[in-house]
Amino acid sequence: MIPGVTGEDTPIYPIGVAARLAEMHPQTLRQYDRLGLVVPGRAPGRGRRYSARDITTLREVQRLSAQEGVNLAGIARILSLEHENRELRRQLESLRAAGAPGQRVFAVAPSGRAIPLAPGQRPTADSRPRAVIVWRP
Repeated sequence: MIPGVTGEDTPIYPIGVAARLAEMHPQTLRQYDRLGLVVPGRAPGRGRRYSARDITTLREVQRLSAQEGVNLAGIARILSLEHENRELRRQLESLRAAGAPGQRVFAVAPSGRAIPLAPGQRPTADSRPRAVIVWRP
């Protein structure tokens, strides 16, 4: 990680550096971008910029393909499920942190996302909830 740059999701590596770090040819990275496997950020001049997380994902794609024999469609599905799993875990942690145990109240937005509410708080008009749920673990 470069000092002064925050987070492993910060797109900082140009394609040549990313290819060397991932031990791949730059054309392979371009192909993975076209397929949507690893989609890098873009610099102002539209050049690809890869983050540390992208490099890790590129290495995982290579491992799944070479060592496990998974085809690119299977790898895309695996990556999609891992991303969904991370997002669900993040949402679960935020819900666990909301309110005191035994006093958790949530509204459910039309998107299906749970919105934590403080005891006595009503959902805002923006969320337009379909239900209010009381969670008692």
